[in-house]
Amino acid sequence: MDFSFTAEQDELRAHVNELLDAVCPPPYAERCDKEARAPREAYQALAEHGWFGLIIPEQYGGAGASPIELAILLEEAGRHFEELAMWLFRTLTYGGYAVVRHGTQAQKDAILPRVLKGELSFCLGLTEPHSGSDAAALSTRAQRLADGYSISGQKVFTSGMDISDYCLLVTRTTEGPKKQQGITNFLVDTRLPGIEVRKIETLGQRAIATTQVFYSDVRVPCEAVLGEVDHGWEAVDAYLWYERLCLSAARTGAAIAAFDIALQYAKEREQFGRPIGKFQAISHKLADMKVMLDVSRVLVYRFAWLMANGKATRHDAAVLKLYTGETYKSVSDLGLQILGGYGYCMEYPMQRFFRDSRLAVIGGGTSEIQRNIIARGLGL
Repeated sequence: MDFSFTAEQDELRAHVNELLDAVCPPPYAERCDKEARAPREAYQALAEHGWFGLIIPEQYGGAGASPIELAILLEEAGRHFEELAMWLFRTLTYGGYAVVRHGTQAQKDAILPRVLKGELSFCLGLTEPHSGSDAAALSTRAQRLADGYSISGQKVFTSGMDISDYCLLVTRTTEGPKKQQGITNFLVDTRLPGIEVRKIETLGQRAIATTQVFYSDVRVPCEAVLGEVDHGWEAVDAYLWYERLCLSAARTGAAIAAFDIALQYAKEREQFGRPIGKFQAISHKLADMKVMLDVSRVLVYRFAWLMANGKATRHDAAVLKLYTGETYKSVSDLGLQILGGYGYCMEYPMQRFFRDSRLAVIGGGTSEIQRNIIARGLGL
């Protein structure tokens, strides 16, 4: 086994860090969270420096990089500002990976060069008020017309819909004996008539809002279909695997940032005549945090390697999502405890990690669902 990164991968990490140190320093991330505004300047800077082309094939002007390089990019973006990483991953996954994998040639020619330039932003419309963990039980309907489709229904927790140009929308086109059948995916222009977007106020992840979206007889052409009609669930499953790599890398980066803040505080804050990190009650917390982070990083890059080599399984994806999500939540909680009263104050950044990390064990597949998947893989 080789646990080292190549010289090119180390250089990639150094370059993205140099850029993000300049365009996304901690005060910038704090302002975006406080003011509930998307980190557009940092997002555009990533585009201008070519990072949106990382996984796009070379024939469209991209770098054609592997999931390992993608994980490096998302880890470092998450370390600087998790919500920037979330915006980045959505466009890379639903606008890049999805179109590369299932798009027609016309869709690839029209969309991929614009994704690369940062001209388009994407989100995913999957969850509905009555289908969360049971995601395939969706009811948003796309009805076939002579010249396209009419889409009606409601989605919830469509994060970034209000700042996206396209939504990769998961709909039902026919009924089948299994709920996973009869599902079709569309690339829907978010500005079409009949779409109403309402922001949802949340505990964390405030810079990029999540939303409710209402579709009322939204007309889309047949060219908006992504992949096969009535056979879209298999594609959604593939996107969610890719999503779990991106989420886990970004959240591991964010957890590392929270850990670094707690560690520095423990070295500088003195009580009873010495730094609080010298007390076993604090040092053991930091030791536990370090162990969890090391395991998380190994799992991220192991899964990236498995994906790159076509060996990843649903079990692997569930283990990754479960462990990295729980680690982010635990590290942020322990970090807040180490900072004590200052950790509870809004002027210190630890409270943001604490709030944001709570979503890690809920969104993108709850920890309970991941445990169910792992248990089924064990034959239980």
